[in-house]
Amino acid sequence: MRIGIPREVKDGEFRVALTPAAVGSLSDVVVEPGAGLGAGFGDEEFVAAGAKLGDPWQCELVVKVKELQEPEYARPQRGHTLFGFQHFGPHPELLEAALASGATFVAFETVGEAAGRLPILSPMSAIAGRLAVQAGAWCLQKQNGGSGVLLPGLEGVPPGNVAIVGAGNVGGNALAIAYGMGAKVTVFARSERRLAKLRKAFPHAHFQVGLDRERIVDADLIIAGVLTPGQMSPKLIGRRMLAAMRRGSALVDVGIDQGGIAETSRPTSHSAPIYVEEGVVHYCVPNMPAACARTASLALSRAVLPFVKLLAQQHSNSDLESGVQVRAGKVVHEKLARDTGR
Repeated sequence: MRIGIPREVKDGEFRVALTPAAVGSLSDVVVEPGAGLGAGFGDEEFVAAGAKLGDPWQCELVVKVKELQEPEYARPQRGHTLFGFQHFGPHPELLEAALASGATFVAFETVGEAAGRLPILSPMSAIAGRLAVQAGAWCLQKQNGGSGVLLPGLEGVPPGNVAIVGAGNVGGNALAIAYGMGAKVTVFARSERRLAKLRKAFPHAHFQVGLDRERIVDADLIIAGVLTPGQMSPKLIGRRMLAAMRRGSALVDVGIDQGGIAETSRPTSHSAPIYVEEGVVHYCVPNMPAACARTASLALSRAVLPFVKLLAQQHSNSDLESGVQVRAGKVVHEKLARDTGR
């Protein structure tokens, strides 16, 4: 199969799914001019690695980072396989376009789901978790509508309170950054299963099973890191809870790709990342790792490459099969079918 790498068109999306080094281990690759520039990879590097410059949508296998944007809806055709983040659940019009195309859509976010591992999603979640603390600290600055709290505090001045909802990949990475900068951190998890390791690594953080309204309301910053692969995010934080927080507090909803966990969450973009609702500064950018496009592209390419090689040879395995969400005009992923009524 010929492999196409398009230039991303989503607002603020600078990543590329495969780097020149990865392309060098493949054959018959077509790269859209400018596809890697946002991550610091020039067209000449792709050509030197053996790729051709041209229209990637003429290839049977299209490998891209983010879900189709409206100008791209008509590009996939029957016989195409599109490999990338899909996030169909919150976007019914996107799902309709995918079904109408007759193409096969394999989602990065559910590859490996059946085996309980997420080899492509995991590095992006780790980056988003680390960025979430930086984004939250920025939201708390007065010029952004924040309360003016400095998360590390200062000698004689208490640090800010950070509440992290979720103890998985996003939550664990957010904890490492917030704890390292000296914030007062509380982590909420659904069970004790993930907490033992975190308790040992971060002995001065507070850990709790289930949400505690009082601790959420007292937080200066909430980081929402709950994600169930292939499913819409549960709404765990209600409007009333947010309204009870001190004005200028902040919420970074990392799971916004799947709808977000707060009733007030709605997608924003890198060009307009925040809004204030119920007195709380919301940061709900769906493609957070694109802010660190070089690092993210290197990590993503490394994770994606083994699966691209399988797809290019028209082979599959159980990890790839769990990533298939749409095939020949039908939804074939059970959780997506349930969430969308298909």
